[in-house]
Amino acid sequence: MPRTTSRLPAYTLLEITLAIGLLMGLMAFALPNMMKEIENRRLPESADRMRSMLMLVRANAMYDGLRYRIRFAMDDEIDSEGGDRQPLIEREDDPFLEPGVFNRVMLPWARGETLLRNIRCAEVRLGKPTLEMLEEELLAEETDERLEAIAEEFEEGLAPLYIETDGTSEWVTFLVTDAPEDADEESIEGFGRVEVILDGITGLIWLQRPFYEDELELFKEHDWPPVLRRDFLRKRALTKEQVLEIQETRVRQ
Repeated sequence: MPRTTSRLPAYTLLEITLAIGLLMGLMAFALPNMMKEIENRRLPESADRMRSMLMLVRANAMYDGLRYRIRFAMDDEIDSEGGDRQPLIEREDDPFLEPGVFNRVMLPWARGETLLRNIRCAEVRLGKPTLEMLEEELLAEETDERLEAIAEEFEEGLAPLYIETDGTSEWVTFLVTDAPEDADEESIEGFGRVEVILDGITGLIWLQRPFYEDELELFKEHDWPPVLRRDFLRKRALTKEQVLEIQETRVRQ
């Protein structure tokens, strides 16, 4: 019997061209949104990396039984990435012979890109957050003098954080932003900002967006501490009912 051959289905050049054109059209439509989403994720991702770095430093301070210090580069200093945006991690290697002398930690866990491209720490606020602090009013005199003494040798607004051998430290708030370095206090409010808040006693860390003025008034009216003690980055303004719900949820947990 003569052998028959079956013809396999094939695409024509026109069909292939149309398919490629359709894919390219879809990519042209979706790519800008995808890139915008990636850019929008850099700030919260950097804040989350900052939280992980703080947890690592606390763990190593307790493991080594030595004091650690976290700070940012001063004039003519560079970080592990060759710039001046990344936090510097230092350790008091010999507290008996060289007390107060902190050396840069160059181990792999202490290096790398904590803050992603175009993200920086604009401010380091020592002390437990209060409404007065957030409204830029003066702290109690004794607290203000003590915390000012810690920061006097360093860049203005970028005080160092000391981690003790038991892992405890001052409360601290790192204000992470995508605002350029030349942005002043007023214009920075138009950019993305995330506060990385560390409870220096318990070691708990939360990511929280700065409160709006109306929200600060709400907290002041009800005498609530301005720390939600949970991650909160939603842009929509908080209502009284939502704050109460957050507080009740925290208690149940």
